[in-house]
Amino acid sequence: MTIARMLARICIGFFFIGHGTQKLFGWFGGPGLDRAGEGFEQLGLKPGRHNAAAAGAAETAGGAMILTGTATPLAASLLTGVMLTAIDRVHRPKGPWNSDGGYEYNAVMIAALLTLVEAGPGSLSVDRALWHERRGARWSLAALLAGVAGFAAAKELARRQQQQQSATPEAVTNVQEPLAA
Repeated sequence: MTIARMLARICIGFFFIGHGTQKLFGWFGGPGLDRAGEGFEQLGLKPGRHNAAAAGAAETAGGAMILTGTATPLAASLLTGVMLTAIDRVHRPKGPWNSDGGYEYNAVMIAALLTLVEAGPGSLSVDRALWHERRGARWSLAALLAGVAGFAAAKELARRQQQQQSATPEAVTNVQEPLAA
């Protein structure tokens, strides 16, 4: 089981790092921060560049933490929040199946992350080496709830941003009448 958990951490961590660095730096054929920001704007996550940077940083840092087995519940909560936001903003309307652009991949990643938290990152991890391994059903539930809270916060911030933009009055041009002679 130790080897299997380590391989799961390597695979999951690597792919999250890849997704994050696609957004941040354009690595692995990704769009980079400016283009990712434009995409986030279209999804209603404004300012787009800021949201893309936050998602990319969470994926990169969370992926690195999973890969090394460092603060595994915290890493899982960061990544769960990003995955729930992706489901909500992109994949949910397309249904569950990945072949149709749905949320299958995101749901599997969340399940894998929470399983790693419950089982623990294993003996070949930073958490175990530092005697800080947090695992079990309570830690898995805490990671899920923290991820849901992060998702809810991102959704609320997007809602407020949209409200602010729709409440901002259009610029009124100040037209002066010519002086009477």
